This record gives sequence, structure tokens and C-alpha cells, in this order.
Amino acid sequence: MMVKTDGLPLSDNPPQGVKPDGTPYRVLIVDDSMFVVKQMTQIFTSEGFEVAGTAGDGAQGLALYKQLSPKPDVVTLDITMPIMDGVTALEKILEFDKEAKVIMASALGKEDVVKKSLLMGAKGYIIKPLDRKKVLERVVQVISR
Repeated sequence: MMVKTDGLPLSDNPPQGVKPDGTPYRVLIVDDSMFVVKQMTQIFTSEGFEVAGTAGDGAQGLALYKQLSPKPDVVTLDITMPIMDGVTALEKILEFDKEAKVIMASALGKEDVVKKSLLMGAKGYIIKPLDRKKVLERVVQVISR
């Protein structure tokens, strides 16, 4: 993970989480694992993204998505969660906003569910355990479409 020293970034590259107009891309993180939420938050904030909110299940994520204004640029959505799973939350988010950019997060072994999610309208997926570089590559790929 990149760390700033004395307020100076270690890289000459502009942060990946900042739009051309200088404002941050907004991310909503929906995952029932506080460890994953914390890890994603650190990955995103280290690159200049704004974490617009976090939720611990699909129902909370859906409600938060509807409340946020302006809407998040991207949503990361865990597949397996209590109360409302990620596939159901994906369906309901897309019913509310057909332009939503949702990236599914899944452990290995859930390929069938990931495939179903992509067919439903998810824009990509992230495999757990998280790899910082791959998470950023996928998110940047999705928001630049």
C-alpha cells in the first residue's frame, strides 16, 4: 500500500480515484465482513477515492444507494451476506438505477453466481482475498466505461 511521507505521495502518478475535474470518484462498499470493508476503504482512500458509505448487508446497501446524492460512481457488492444477498441487492439497485455500476465481490468457488450477476448487469467482479492492484484495476476499468 502506498504511504505518504511528510504529505508527499510516493508516486508521481496522479491518484486513480480522482476525476479529471479534481473531484474524487465516490464508492459504496457493501460487505458483511468488517475486515473487508476496512481493507477496501484503505485501498480506495489511498488512491483518492471517496468512500460515500458502507453497509453490512444488501438491504442496507440498497437503502443507502437510494439515499446517497450524488449517487456513487461505483458499488462493490459482496455476494454472500445476511438479510439480503448480493444478487438480490444487485437486482434491486439496477431496478432503481439502470445505470448503476456494480462490481461483485466473491470468494473463489462462486463462479456460477458471479456469471449470473454479470448477466444481470454487474459490470465486473473482484475475487477475495483482495489484491490491492486487482481491485483498483477493476474499479478504474468499470468507472472509465
